Formats: sequence, structure tokens, C-alpha cells
Amino acid sequence: MKAVIQRVTGASVTVEKETVSSVEHGLLVYLGITSSDTDQDAAKMVDKIVHLRIFDDENGVPNRSVLDVNGQVMLVSQFTLYADASHGRRPSYIKAAPSETAEPLYLFTLNELRRHVPTECGVFGAHMEISSVNDGPFTILLEI
Repeated sequence: MKAVIQRVTGASVTVEKETVSSVEHGLLVYLGITSSDTDQDAAKMVDKIVHLRIFDDENGVPNRSVLDVNGQVMLVSQFTLYADASHGRRPSYIKAAPSETAEPLYLFTLNELRRHVPTECGVFGAHMEISSVNDGPFTILLEI
């Protein structure tokens, strides 16, 4: 399981010209799932996301988590995080979990995040337009 985590001052998801979700201060999380990922991997990822200390404290030091700052999370499924472009010019997605495996694990991750912080989401499998304002910029790559 891979996640690209961005500290944002706002993010939204649009599908077919309609905004389906948005968050203000918090995290935009792009989540990639592979066939070998489990609920335990997702739980570890959620724990890491909600406790990752990347928000500034009163001294301007990134020492607070999304929980500490009462932030929100936008979770977006992104199978392309498992793209392999090491050979040729067309990426292979063979390491990405098929939809029937990835979607239940994505929904599990979403529900686990919602147990901790207000969480919005994209539309699994849809063509989405993601808008965000990266705060910093601050971007972290996690792999479980």
C-alpha cells in the first residue's frame, strides 16, 4: 500500500463537472493498493496518516498531526501509484490491485479514517478532477 500525502489548505473532487466532495485545512491522500495488501496494512496506513506530525506548532515547527489541528482528510484512490515505467514508455499497472480487490480495501481505509478524523473521498473508479492547494508545499510518500 502506498500513499502520497499532501498538507493542504483546501481540496475538492469533481466528477462530470459536479463537485462531489471537498475539505478545507487538512490532508489530501492519494492511496494506491496492490494485490497483497490487507486490512492490517490499511489499519497501519491509517494510523500513520492520522498521527503524522506535519502541521506547524506555535513555533512554526511541523510537530502536530491532523488530529491535533482538527483537520480533515480527502482520500482519493489512485492505482497509478503502482505504475511501473521502467521498461518502455507505456507504464504497466500489473502491480495495482484489480478493482474487485482494491475497492473493498479502499472503503475499509475510508471507514477507518472516518473513525479518527472528518474524511471525504473521491469516487472509486471514476474519472476525477482533483483541485488542491498544497500548503508548504508539503508532500510525503508512505509505503506500508
